[in-house]
Amino acid sequence: MTKKIGIIALLFITVSCNELQQVVNQLPSGTTLGNAEIANGLKAALEKGISEQVSKLTETDGFFKNELVKILLPEELHKVDKTLRDIGLGNLADEGLRVLNRAAEDAVSEATPIFVDAVKGMTFNDAKTILLGDDNAATTYLTQRTRTALYNKFNPVIQSSFQKVGADQIWSNLINRYNAIPLTKDVNPDLTDYVTQEALDGVFTMIALEEKEIRTNVASRTTDLLRRVFAMQD
Repeated sequence: MTKKIGIIALLFITVSCNELQQVVNQLPSGTTLGNAEIANGLKAALEKGISEQVSKLTETDGFFKNELVKILLPEELHKVDKTLRDIGLGNLADEGLRVLNRAAEDAVSEATPIFVDAVKGMTFNDAKTILLGDDNAATTYLTQRTRTALYNKFNPVIQSSFQKVGADQIWSNLINRYNAIPLTKDVNPDLTDYVTQEALDGVFTMIALEEKEIRTNVASRTTDLLRRVFAMQD
C-alpha cells in the first residue's frame, strides 16, 4: 500500500491533468478516480467540516464552553481580570469574558457563504494538492483564501454584537472600574480586533479538527465518494 501511494503521489506531481487522468484510469481497481471525483470528494469533505463543526460555534456557548476555541482575555487585560477578582469583582470579570465569546458566536454565522464560495472555486490542482498534502492541507487552503474576507465580515458583526449582547457597556464599566483603582495604569484595548482574530482562529481550529477526523478515521467518511477519494491517501 505504501509503495502504491508513493507511485500515485509521484504521478500527481510530475504529469499534467490530462496525462494524470490517463494514468489514473489505468490504476488497479479501487484506485480509479476521475479529476471531477477527486475534486468533488475534497469539496464534500470541506463542506462536511463546515456544516458539522463551524455551525457548532454559532450556538450559545459554542465558543464559551468549548475549551479548544474559548476566547480568553488578551494579555494586557490579565492584570485587569486579576485585580478585579482580588477586590471582589469576580462576577463582573466572568461576565466580561462571557460576552466576548457571545460576540464571536454571533459573528460566525457570517462565515458559511464565504467558505462556500471558496469551496466552489476549488480546482483539480487544488484538490490533488490537498489530498496528498499534510493533515491540515484543506484547512490551510481555506485559511489562505478566506481569512481576509472573513475578517472583513466578522469585524463589523462583532462590533454590532458587542452592542447587542451588552459587551460594550460591560467592558466600558469593567475597564472604568479598573482604571479608577489607585496606582493602576489605564488600559483601553481594541477588543473588536482581538475578538475578531480569536473568532477566526476558532473557526479554523474546528475545520482542522474535522479534516483530521476524515483523514484518519474511516468511519467519518460518511459517503461513498469520501471513502473512495480519501482511500487514495491512506
